[in-house]
Amino acid sequence: MADDKQLGFLGFGNMGLAIVHGLIARATMGPEHMTVFDVDASRRAEAEGLGMKSVASTEALGQACDVLLVAVKPQNAAEALKPLAGILEPRVLVISICAGLSTAFFREQLGGDFRVIRVMPNTPALVGAGAAALAVSDNCSPDDLELATGIFESVGLVQVVPESAMDAVTALSGSGPAYFFYMTECLVRAAQEEGLTAEQAAELAKQTLLGAGRLLAESGEAAAVLRERVTSKGGTTEAALRTFMDRGFEETIRAGVAAAAARSRELGR
Repeated sequence: MADDKQLGFLGFGNMGLAIVHGLIARATMGPEHMTVFDVDASRRAEAEGLGMKSVASTEALGQACDVLLVAVKPQNAAEALKPLAGILEPRVLVISICAGLSTAFFREQLGGDFRVIRVMPNTPALVGAGAAALAVSDNCSPDDLELATGIFESVGLVQVVPESAMDAVTALSGSGPAYFFYMTECLVRAAQEEGLTAEQAAELAKQTLLGAGRLLAESGEAAAVLRERVTSKGGTTEAALRTFMDRGFEETIRAGVAAAAARSRELGR
């Protein structure tokens, strides 16, 4: 990333904090190149504690940055952007992590042909293991994409997708951590019914999830191949998987992902 860029955070919640920690830890950008505005004074104080600058208004943030990272809740985005409408300089690159909001939404709210990059990160960014997808407006330059990619690679993996695919990304990796957490909850309860204590079941389930994820990420093998290797004919794994399949596991997952994608589309309207 360019060392002379000033990165502004409009909103400084957990995801913004995770990004900052990643940028600093990987020496991608120093805190002196970052400025924050959040309506919560304690959030601004937290940013200052990390060596970042804070400002007292959205307008001041817009004047202070070359890159504006919008990190507010989607339902609050229009109100948060209102002070910048018609005054934000066109040179400012706008990056949004607001779920469901299109690049066109930001151009409309800001009142200009701004370069906008829409990003869908996820909560494992909090531990440097995020998965983010980026979609760019048609006037973004290769340098814009490189800069945004560098920001989000500081907290995990990045994929570039067409904006038409962002609802699918939201349903997969954006909401996806909750799916795995829920499955882990279910596994823990089921294991307790089979005789394990709650603590034993939770620890084994957490490590199994971690280990399976690392094996999938690092082995270079497809999930189906790894599943087949674990599944001995006539064995315990086969018994469980057959039950899952008989009870419509894949159809349930498909319906859930479709519901999440549909909700993402609704948020963008």
